[in-house]
Amino acid sequence: MNALLSILPRICLVAALLAAAPIASAEDFPARPVKIIVQTAAGSSLDVVARLVAEPLSQLWGQQTVIINQAGAGGLIASRALASSPADGYTLFLAGGSVFIVLPVVSKNLPFDVNEFIPIGFVVEQPYTLLTSKNLAVNSVSELVALSKSQPGGLDSVAGTRGGLQHLTVEWFRERSGAKLNMIHYPGAAQSSNDVIAGRVPMMMQTIAPVAGIIAAGEVKMLAVTSLVRLPDYPNIPTVAETIPGFTSSGWSILVAPKGTPADIVQKINGDLRKVLSRPEIVKKLEELGNYTRPMTTKELADFVRDEREVWQPIVKQIGIAQ
Repeated sequence: MNALLSILPRICLVAALLAAAPIASAEDFPARPVKIIVQTAAGSSLDVVARLVAEPLSQLWGQQTVIINQAGAGGLIASRALASSPADGYTLFLAGGSVFIVLPVVSKNLPFDVNEFIPIGFVVEQPYTLLTSKNLAVNSVSELVALSKSQPGGLDSVAGTRGGLQHLTVEWFRERSGAKLNMIHYPGAAQSSNDVIAGRVPMMMQTIAPVAGIIAAGEVKMLAVTSLVRLPDYPNIPTVAETIPGFTSSGWSILVAPKGTPADIVQKINGDLRKVLSRPEIVKKLEELGNYTRPMTTKELADFVRDEREVWQPIVKQIGIAQ
């Protein structure tokens, strides 16, 4: 009893301090630096996007926005880092689409659910280009599909890393068009681009940033883009959907927060992010790198992620990525 009485004042002091601690709210957010976890290495295209967005956010908030690179395992390492972070808005995650499409299928025994992350804001999308070797005797999507069907073994196609959205896009193109394609997986864009230029692999689908240089130099043919509408930088290049109705695909990245993050802070960050992404100079810098903004409310973003899962997860399961 005496021991209990001796520590009672300390217990009361701790309780008083906890009661007096400020509750995180949007009114004074942020009051300290904000961390943004990125699932790729420094210098990657997603990392560059994160830094382009972080700088104006820092200016707007009057607090530093710090990029934390947590690369590896298809976003699993970064997702785990977010899941173990406090739900106070001070740790966010710039996540690629594969985190929500592929990761839940291939990693079913995780101690957290990525679908419980709180969607904050759509950052950018990266449409794919349909490219072929310069000497391949095709000049349109329909001619490419016809050529693939005429070859006894079909045509080889760059498919990126297995299970990535680039791979899924080529798989979906094969399914929708009826093209006879063989998937050739590459760890990165540099080697695959070189093989398409040299004609060792006839075709590829790749986001714009890694191939903008070889497109401009005329080292490959650009047959189409996978965006919903023609891109402003390539107005004469048709969309795949002009040949295959309804076919669209883009890499995308969104800002998310841990489960339980207060709704008012989520809305504050969403509004501030949309302000930043509406600035003409930011839009211009992003588009120069093949990234296109698409403003969304948190509700629109949640619906978007749900719709993307419904489109792509059946393809993930169909091609046997889940083990």
